[in-house]
Amino acid sequence: MSKIEIIKADLKLKEHQKAVLELMDAYAQDPMGDAQPLSAYAKKNLIKGLQDHPTTLVFLAFKSSDAYGIATCFRGFSTFRAKPLINLSDFYVNPDLRGFGVGRLLLKAIEKEAISSGCCKITLEVQENNKVAQTIYSNFGFSQAVYPADADGGGSLYMVKDLP
Repeated sequence: MSKIEIIKADLKLKEHQKAVLELMDAYAQDPMGDAQPLSAYAKKNLIKGLQDHPTTLVFLAFKSSDAYGIATCFRGFSTFRAKPLINLSDFYVNPDLRGFGVGRLLLKAIEKEAISSGCCKITLEVQENNKVAQTIYSNFGFSQAVYPADADGGGSLYMVKDLP
């Protein structure tokens, strides 16, 4: 297999824009996404929205000139630790390359970026029924957040209130 290259996306480049749209559409259609294509609105506005959002950080996995994986992240801040963090929002690897370490390479790139920018942690949410992703994240060192630092605090839940 040819070498996988992980790059930090430059969303001004048409090649990177195309890769982001294609991979996010594939992720949206995946059963662990929304199981349907991105909406016309999302396809039209995603790149501009990512470009305009001041904390956007996107990593792409390329094999030759084809994009096979994406990690869409946003920089944040931990108030309790008074340091920046990176939140992994979207994570997808094309099924053709799953099991070949592409996900691990993307996670390593995020970790390297987090360390070099003084972050105290990387955060993410994962569906309870996505055992494969949970295993990947766990093997990379992620665990369910518990606050305070003992089990009496209970685990963190990701909750959402959709707005009109």
